[in-house]
Amino acid sequence: MKVKTAHMELDAEPFSSYFSVLLCCETLVQECVTVSAKIPKKLKEKMQRLKIKPSKIMRKALEDEVKRREIEELKEEIKKLKPTLEKMGVNDIVTAIREDRDNR
Repeated sequence: MKVKTAHMELDAEPFSSYFSVLLCCETLVQECVTVSAKIPKKLKEKMQRLKIKPSKIMRKALEDEVKRREIEELKEEIKKLKPTLEKMGVNDIVTAIREDRDNR
């Protein structure tokens, strides 16, 4: 399988163990950092026995939590804007949206 990045094209087979790191750092075009967590020893043993990869689970859980909190922030903003929007008529809002789109 060929992997094309912004800087090069290479055969992924010899680098299969490093492919996910390459994919993360090249495709997403963002710097990756390491995040660690302390867990009970028994949990780690169970994870190893079940062959659970914690990095994928932690990444997904963190992405979900960030998304949830961003939604909460947006809900708060909407809550703050609601009294102002209620004073405006639907036609005013439609006109404002059209003007904004036309100015792009």
